[in-house]
Amino acid sequence: MFKYLQNVGKSLMFPIAVLPAAAILMGIGYWIDPQGWGGDSAVAAFLIKSGSALIDNMSVLFAVGIAYGMSKDKSGAAAIAGLVGFLTVTTLLAPESAANIMQSTLTNTETLAFSHINNQFVGILTGLIAAALYNRFYRVELPDFLAFFSGKRLVPILTSFTMMGVALILLKVWPPFYGALVNFGEVLVDMGPLGAGIYGFFNRLLLPIGMHHALNAVFWFDFAGINDLGNFWGGTGTIGETGMYMAGFFPVFMFGLPGACLAMYHTSKPKNRKVVGGIMISAAFAAFFTGVTEPIEFSFLFVAFPLYVVHALLTGLSLFIAASMQWFAGFGFSAGFIDLMLSTSIEYSTKWYMLVVLGIGYFFLYYFIFRFMIVKFNYKTPGREDDDAEVEFEEDLKVSVKGNNWKDMAEKILFALGGKDNVLEIDNCATRLRLSVKDSTIIDEAAIKKAGAPGVLKPTKGTVQVIIGPKVQFVADAMEDLMKK
Repeated sequence: MFKYLQNVGKSLMFPIAVLPAAAILMGIGYWIDPQGWGGDSAVAAFLIKSGSALIDNMSVLFAVGIAYGMSKDKSGAAAIAGLVGFLTVTTLLAPESAANIMQSTLTNTETLAFSHINNQFVGILTGLIAAALYNRFYRVELPDFLAFFSGKRLVPILTSFTMMGVALILLKVWPPFYGALVNFGEVLVDMGPLGAGIYGFFNRLLLPIGMHHALNAVFWFDFAGINDLGNFWGGTGTIGETGMYMAGFFPVFMFGLPGACLAMYHTSKPKNRKVVGGIMISAAFAAFFTGVTEPIEFSFLFVAFPLYVVHALLTGLSLFIAASMQWFAGFGFSAGFIDLMLSTSIEYSTKWYMLVVLGIGYFFLYYFIFRFMIVKFNYKTPGREDDDAEVEFEEDLKVSVKGNNWKDMAEKILFALGGKDNVLEIDNCATRLRLSVKDSTIIDEAAIKKAGAPGVLKPTKGTVQVIIGPKVQFVADAMEDLMKK
């Protein structure tokens, strides 16, 4: 199960990698036109819409990215299946479609619930289902009259039908679940700073499944009479009270999570730090500047869930402290530097500078907690994965083939593996071929090394690893071509 979740986390890195850049584009656009959000500036509109094209479609990116990353051979067909499945379920459960299927007028709760069906939970669920169907059916051969739909073409069709069934289940399950969260939020309203802290905890805990929007509707908008966000910017609030459900996010988003990024960078394997550093720096800057935190949170959510629970607890604590001390600021987009600076001119921003002081403390708190827990429990955060859990060979990164004749190398390795009949599956990591075989005992290791591979590993009777080097993908592709002939 842990290995499965680790693979989910790795797969999410595909779509996550593009999100920080999109967030920064939106932040710059918002900075240029903080009131109109593009309505008063063509440049701002261009930047905001360019960034929101990805941020607003994070769910579909997750569906495609997970389907691709979790498929056996990183297939584009699996990615298409993820897209097909996501479009199927979200179209069927859009408010208008749901009302037609149910043959009734939707209640307010049902309308709100189905309006938020395009969320990360549905994206991740769809991606996992599409990948599972691909791995099970991508080699199925249909009768001759249906041969065109055999193999990989079959998978998107099966995914579409499967997600139709999932949609029918969610049709009944989703509204009451969403409504229960809204009711829970309304209970917290009368609890003052403690309620704000509990809200902050569940806001982060529910983010992975996109259900934090249900709580946000209660506290930020005029859903239950609080309208914290609307009152803050509309000048209709109360000094010392308005901003209670927003202020505490600033120390976490601007400082805490960047501290977590630094901890994940320092605990990554030395050989991976250049790559991890690039990802973490961009994600940390996006969180600080714009308040978009998903690229950071999803990077450790699946591989270190206890860390995510700690993150949610610290978020709740921050909201409780800010509300208790009446250190208030507000946001229109998210709790980043841009919104903090814009909100300082609003009369409800009381002692906003103390949020920065708290944030500096949170930076070190997050850094030391994350670093301790990652090392103590050996969490496989970015750069610490078990891609090459076996002993590393320095030769992994030194392999070269004369004239880059990867096809010739692939032919020799395939022959030494016992031919096509002995090879069941071909995959690769950063430097190695990872092969499933019928019988690893018949493999000619000497012949594989003579072909140019510096090492061969046999973890089990049915698996083999052949060290190739950074250009392993070319050998894997050449072997795939030979297997098809």
